[in-house]
Amino acid sequence: MMLSGLKKSVHVYAQPVDMRKSYDGLFALVRELKPLDGDVFLFVSKDRTRSKALFWDGSGFNIWMKRLEKGRFADVWRRQRLTQSELLLFFEGAREAKLKRSPEDQTHRYQGPKKPEL
Repeated sequence: MMLSGLKKSVHVYAQPVDMRKSYDGLFALVRELKPLDGDVFLFVSKDRTRSKALFWDGSGFNIWMKRLEKGRFADVWRRQRLTQSELLLFFEGAREAKLKRSPEDQTHRYQGPKKPEL
């Protein structure tokens, strides 16, 4: 698996994302978190049947995506981060009960870029 050597954090985007977004669109959502540092950013669709993970491998962005034919992904929008093991469980379609919340998740969640005030 491409994420097996992951040493960085896995950030969960706190809102549903339009899965038509590709590299540039997803990058724009997490630009403030410095995606070029090698962290993984997880995005989930509103209906929770599609997900994408955006990560930088040192030479370019990669997107790992999955669409479930049956069931839904766990509701992870209230999470701030996942461990590598939790990310793998998430992509396997594991139920939310297996994805335990850590104390770190009780802190601020990234809500996306701030919209300019008019």
